[in-house]
Amino acid sequence: MPNTNLPIPLITQLRGNLEILSNQIHNMLEHTDITKTDILNDFEELHQLFHDVQVNAASFYLRSFLAPFTDQFEVLSTAIQHLSKRNHGALIVIQRHDHLDSFIHSGINVQAKLSSPLLESIFYTGNPLHDGAVLICKDRIVSAGNVLPLSTKEIHLKVGTRHRAAIGITELTDALVLVVSEETGRATFALSGNLYPIMTKGLT
Repeated sequence: MPNTNLPIPLITQLRGNLEILSNQIHNMLEHTDITKTDILNDFEELHQLFHDVQVNAASFYLRSFLAPFTDQFEVLSTAIQHLSKRNHGALIVIQRHDHLDSFIHSGINVQAKLSSPLLESIFYTGNPLHDGAVLICKDRIVSAGNVLPLSTKEIHLKVGTRHRAAIGITELTDALVLVVSEETGRATFALSGNLYPIMTKGLT
């Protein structure tokens, strides 16, 4: 992942949470009777703590990568949460420094102000544009139903078409791409040819 300087408060929070997580795991190893069902409650507490750490980190990194290029983080995160919850597949390309005209084609011109309802409606199952990618520049939806170049790297051939497209465009440009899996509802973002998980609950 590209380097991003974490603010001191977030570093302190992440380290504190990881220390708590480490201490709880140590206590479980030392004092928990794994033959008793009480261990399930301990697992649930660890899972919630780890989830909170991941949410905070994912939110910070994603906001940092997007902030210089769009002020619509809350709109995007709301749309991703709703699409993920409903298992509506989505592919959202956010233009950063690089122009993308030579890498994206066959889209329908939209030129509308970005909003969560509009973004969600584009990816609603049955909409003729829902299988393609949406292109966003700053605070506008430029086009929808776009076709992206697919990654041809062998390591990526086992992922779905949306994810290969997200990886493909980010291998060629500095764009950031948000992806929601239609099969699982799992949300990820692609940057510099790599995929990273997004914990949608509490992202905003």
